Amino acid sequence: MEIDRDDGRSPSQLRPLSCSSNVLHRAHGSASWSQGDTKVLTAVYGPKAGTKKYENPEKACVEVIWKPKTGQIGKLEREYEMILKRTLQSICILTLNPNTTTSIVVQVVNDDGAVSYLLLLSIRCRARTGDGLTQIKGESAHPI
Repeated sequence: MEIDRDDGRSPSQLRPLSCSSNVLHRAHGSASWSQGDTKVLTAVYGPKAGTKKYENPEKACVEVIWKPKTGQIGKLEREYEMILKRTLQSICILTLNPNTTTSIVVQVVNDDGAVSYLLLLSIRCRARTGDGLTQIKGESAHPI
């Protein structure tokens, strides 16, 4: 016997998922992802000249800025920034554009529990459509 969830879905049913790319005109790449009532908007700016302080000028620098729906950024959001930055640094070829910085801005529009999942989908969407960043290791035809 299946018991429906509070939102009317069965236990095996996923929240509806939607994606739109290039939703921001001034960004070099952007995507809007939603799953159920969770919505995340991401934008990629760069690469632009110069690296952050204490960064290696022989490589590109990845900067992640997390903007919560309301209030100040907290410990969890700082952790999301760090995880995303480390993930991008590990999958991108940072030596292609040395001494540059690429900024990724993540704006949480609404969160009902699926933010981390949508974040990963949003970054992957940029990899497939060829906006922003540098190339992903092993996917030379698909720059992010």
